[in-house]
Amino acid sequence: MKFKRKIREDLSINITPLIDVVFLLLIFFMVTTTFNRETRLLVELPEADAELADGSVDYIEILVSRDGDYLINGRALVNTQVATLIRGLQEESGGDTSLPVLLIADADATHQAVVTAMDSIGQAGFTRLNIATQRPQDGDNPTDSN
Repeated sequence: MKFKRKIREDLSINITPLIDVVFLLLIFFMVTTTFNRETRLLVELPEADAELADGSVDYIEILVSRDGDYLINGRALVNTQVATLIRGLQEESGGDTSLPVLLIADADATHQAVVTAMDSIGQAGFTRLNIATQRPQDGDNPTDSN
């Protein structure tokens, strides 16, 4: 009786092709990825109890009404499109984008209208944005307990 001898080979998985594919994918994504620098606004939020600023500085005032309409330095715009707001900002500034912009929004204005105004300010090239607030009235503070 002859015994057949089974030769067992150690099974090994060659992962070299897998590593090659992973490196190729990594290189592909590194080369094809674009890095966009989003337009960013430096927003200075004034404190409600701060002293009033000196009125001698020139600035552009944008008012967002309750209905979402825009006024630039008291003049109403014909529509609420971003291009119209940018054009109005460029005309009011005379091309000087270093002027500060004061954004005044009605408390009942939609968030979208305020964000659209902020986006338009950034697209027009302005970087100094101030958002107007008002001091709370006496008795309107919910933390006061009498």
